Amino acid sequence: MRENFADTARELGETVRDVRGYEYAIVNDHALFPFKYANRPRPLNRARLAANASPTRRRLLLGHGPDAQDALFPLDDDLTTEEYEKLHETFEELGATTKLVCVFFTADAEAGIHAIHLGQAHLEPDRTFSWLYSEQLPVAPQPLT
Repeated sequence: MRENFADTARELGETVRDVRGYEYAIVNDHALFPFKYANRPRPLNRARLAANASPTRRRLLLGHGPDAQDALFPLDDDLTTEEYEKLHETFEELGATTKLVCVFFTADAEAGIHAIHLGQAHLEPDRTFSWLYSEQLPVAPQPLT
């Protein structure tokens, strides 16, 4: 799906940026971040990042995703640790102001896409997601073969 977004962005004259060998479509300073969270129909609130997810994927979510709304207090620069800063470091390839638009979906090879959601998701320490905004998009029916 990421490749399809990049190809479509090119066709529309939008920006495509390379992050560690993977191309991401950028539209109005928002990077489209597709993520398949299950091979079968599952509610969005059950989405979870795999324990073995790449550091690049984690950094994209933490550095370009929204901040948690329910944080107890914002951390000032003098209170953050080097490890915290490294996790929240942004990718120069995307630009410091680029935000992620998460496109989460469930799909399998036989049925295709079951459900697709668009929104802003914050990655939690337990690898679940808090959604600041989400919208389920309609899925086109699969043609009978």
